[in-house]
Amino acid sequence: MEKIFQTELAGRPFIVETGRIAQFANGSCLIRYGETVILSTITASPEPRQGVDYFPLSVDYEEKMYSVGKFPGGFIKREGRPTEKAILTSRVIDRPLRPLFPKDLRNSVAVNNLVLSVDQDCSPEIAAMIGTSIATCISDIPFNGPIAGVHVGLVDGEIVINPDEKQRETSEMIITLAGTSKKVCMIEANANEVPDDKVFEGIVEGHKVIQELCTFINSIVAEIGKEKFAYESNKLPEAVTAATKDFAYETMRNAVLAADKSERDAAVSELLNETKAHLVSIDPEWEAYTADAIDQLEKFVVREYLLNEQRRVDGRRLDEIRPLSADVGLLPRVHGTGLFQRGQTQVLTTCTLGPLSKIQKLDGLDNEDEKRYMHHYNMPGYSTGEAKFARSPGRREIGHGALAERSLVPVLPSEDDFPYAIRCVSEVTMSNGSTSQGSVCASTLALMDAGVPIKRPVAGISAGLIVKDAEADDYMVFMDIQGIEDFFGDMDFKVAGTTEGITSIQVDIKVDGLSHGIIRDALAMTRKGRLQIIEDVITPCISEPRQELSPYAPKIIQTVIPVDKIREVIGAGGKVINRIIEETGVEIDIEDDGRVFVASPNSAAADKALKMIEGIAHDPAVGQEFEGVVTRLMNFGAFVEFLPGKEGLVHISKLAWRRVERVEDVVKEGDTVKVKVLEIDSQGRINLSIRDTQQKPEGFEDQRSEGSNDRPTVDRRRGGRNPRSHDRNSGPERQERSNAPERNRPVQRERDDNGSSGRRNERHF
Repeated sequence: MEKIFQTELAGRPFIVETGRIAQFANGSCLIRYGETVILSTITASPEPRQGVDYFPLSVDYEEKMYSVGKFPGGFIKREGRPTEKAILTSRVIDRPLRPLFPKDLRNSVAVNNLVLSVDQDCSPEIAAMIGTSIATCISDIPFNGPIAGVHVGLVDGEIVINPDEKQRETSEMIITLAGTSKKVCMIEANANEVPDDKVFEGIVEGHKVIQELCTFINSIVAEIGKEKFAYESNKLPEAVTAATKDFAYETMRNAVLAADKSERDAAVSELLNETKAHLVSIDPEWEAYTADAIDQLEKFVVREYLLNEQRRVDGRRLDEIRPLSADVGLLPRVHGTGLFQRGQTQVLTTCTLGPLSKIQKLDGLDNEDEKRYMHHYNMPGYSTGEAKFARSPGRREIGHGALAERSLVPVLPSEDDFPYAIRCVSEVTMSNGSTSQGSVCASTLALMDAGVPIKRPVAGISAGLIVKDAEADDYMVFMDIQGIEDFFGDMDFKVAGTTEGITSIQVDIKVDGLSHGIIRDALAMTRKGRLQIIEDVITPCISEPRQELSPYAPKIIQTVIPVDKIREVIGAGGKVINRIIEETGVEIDIEDDGRVFVASPNSAAADKALKMIEGIAHDPAVGQEFEGVVTRLMNFGAFVEFLPGKEGLVHISKLAWRRVERVEDVVKEGDTVKVKVLEIDSQGRINLSIRDTQQKPEGFEDQRSEGSNDRPTVDRRRGGRNPRSHDRNSGPERQERSNAPERNRPVQRERDDNGSSGRRNERHF
């Protein structure tokens, strides 16, 4: 039965249509937010998946290029693997949903959000998150929702809910916030060094709108919601739990109290084998429960230490960071390197600089079509001591790379100040908690080592959480979680920023939400941690960006040419610019506004290319010197191409500081010569000199009169010399003509095989 429900979200209509499309799914709805349209569905398998010890949930966000009236890029013209934006959106929807499903549910559940139409003022990501919540809540799948989500911006100092496209361009922060009617479930933020208290204010204001949306969703559920199905619970039998605790409790307390991850893992592994033998001796069927029983006991012990004894397994205080170290310049050939270590978490980041042509082109649903800064994150198996094959990056690696990228973008120099494409790659070499924030710190080091003039160092740190009594808001927040605390704790609250403010947040939780008090305490603790890392580790290692780039990094120089000269610089079919590149070995980027960037590790080559470009774009001036190639020889001189596509005449009298009988005695076609611009006449013809680039010999007397015209003037109608150009009876001219009789003859054109003129650029004659 078709139903339509409507409310308003940030001043725009929000419409939910049900019962019409995708009726075979357990739950489905069509969301219309402005002109954004999303089909959200959720489907569950009828039987639990066998052999898994986790809830098999998958969340997909499918971008379709038709939703913005575009063809997909590439040859196939069909959407392929999801874009990074789609993967990140799937993760954002997954994180608040997952904790609200029953922990012992083993039925496969698939969430799909199909993007059908996009209005850039109405976020499809937010529409998909709310649509997923509605589809799940009205389905028969057990779920402790609803949730809702919003974007929170900061425009002109004011908090804005779901900012439109124009507002997003100037917003100082964008927080993606999800929550229930009581608590916040997920925070993902990028900010331009926004103070912590302003970020907290935005979270509180955003949660108020989320509460209103949850009330709206509950009204839909009350009208059309299905009864939840019963499922086969996967909980451990109480008898197994009790037997495991009686046998292994004291040993487990000693096993987890080790600062070294390898020692702790070895001790727990040995205890697992001992416990398995004990449980089998009681009941052979209990062997299948052993791994879950040990995990449950280990979780109990770790949380007990924190809650009851305020003690961490490695002996640290709740607000204490593990030992820190930093280093730069480890790899000689790369443009910049940084090594950051926190306890047994170690990250090596490299920084590579390139010309702007290396900017990543994007093909997505929003109006972002390129990315100048790229950050990639890799976590191989050896980082955790596992024997795993190398694979292409998964959703986790893409998500952690994007988090580090957002953390550092606010401090990067502008393209005008630093015209480089920048790529950082973080290689996790040891992992024991919060490698994503370790990659933020290592990347700051690498950028500064590469000479990138960042505004300020950025550091990242995470806070953990143990909730003792959710109803009483009884909890404990602690700083710098290691792997075991992340695995058995209730929260991973990651914050990166500078001394001035926050640049990014990402929060993962395992409970049903966070109170405002938890968020406030976590922000205060992570601020203390990131300031400590910046002041005690990063700044002492490298206090400011290096003043010079690596000798192996491209040197980029830039100029601006008139827009109407761009075509001349490029040439027909790229002939001119490709010739410059071939001669100098540089890379050249020309923007539509006339900006030109020349990149090369060889500064001399870059300078040569820039000089050639400026010579083409700007008329050469008298007195300028160039290096050119002799293209043609005539009896009265030689033509020299001193810039791609630009030629000038070197008269025979300007070939050398001596009398020249024949042009061939001094130069030949193909010779490279240095020339000086002597004159540019009213018709744009250029007279050059080779001899004026050389030192004049002592005692030399030029037989030609000062200021005489070196270019012979031809009466084209009669093929002879223009009698008005000189007085044939004048002394110096007459003497010169008598010594060079061939120059009195009419200039003869060279002919090709077809009898046509073989000369180019007739304006030179």
